[in-house]
Amino acid sequence: MGSFDIFDTIEQLRKTDEAFCVATVLRTADATSAKAGAKAAITRDGRILGHLGGACVQRAVRASAQEALSSGAPRMIRVKPSDKVVKMADPDGVQTFKSGCPSGGTVDLLVEPYQHAPRLVIFGESLIAKALAAHGALSGFRVCVSESAEIEGDFQRFTQESIGQLGVEARDYVVVASQGRGDAAALKAALQTDALRVSMVASRQKADTLITKLIAQGLDPVRAGRLKSPAGLDIHAIDPHEIALSILAEIVLWRNSDKTTEASDDEKRA
Repeated sequence: MGSFDIFDTIEQLRKTDEAFCVATVLRTADATSAKAGAKAAITRDGRILGHLGGACVQRAVRASAQEALSSGAPRMIRVKPSDKVVKMADPDGVQTFKSGCPSGGTVDLLVEPYQHAPRLVIFGESLIAKALAAHGALSGFRVCVSESAEIEGDFQRFTQESIGQLGVEARDYVVVASQGRGDAAALKAALQTDALRVSMVASRQKADTLITKLIAQGLDPVRAGRLKSPAGLDIHAIDPHEIALSILAEIVLWRNSDKTTEASDDEKRA
């Protein structure tokens, strides 16, 4: 069996679509099986790939990894004997976890989340869809386009039937730019994803009409309520590239506003 290399493991995880965390032992005090500099990767489902110490440390790391993945922000934690834990955070602000291990050691760790860029999922074959794919790729999004769209580029493809296989998450963005070609079906598929932000290139009146019909057909009104239409910021855009730019600008605004909100929530919890 070949020797384990944490950096090879991290590289392999980066090639998947799954987010994960990297935990690094920063400091130890008294007797611990963990050593400063030790690293491990923690997958979304809680697997620890690498050695960080005993069961007490592993439980704390798993819990912190889930929090880091949810917030997208790194966190420092300290695992120390139960009789030495007075509050959930030490005077230096580090979150503490109780350890029942007989060794009585203390371990400080840094838990860092690794998340791929958000997806930009685009329904439609319109000129706006093509322009948005190009702008989105330049802005660092993982762009996904309709299977039938004649769009040049190394984009992940999907159909309305296979959209579930993309694994769209709340942090991803979905835009319906079908513009008269299968609008209702595309909108229904878009709103059935888990993305919190769904927008449509259409007038408010047209979108409302489609939403009313879809709800009558059984669409969850809560899911329908996520729709923003017309898509994009009002920059008086005219041609497809300008409209695509306005849509992308709105998505960037959402993304950065969400990050600010998450950071503020983290500060309040601290």
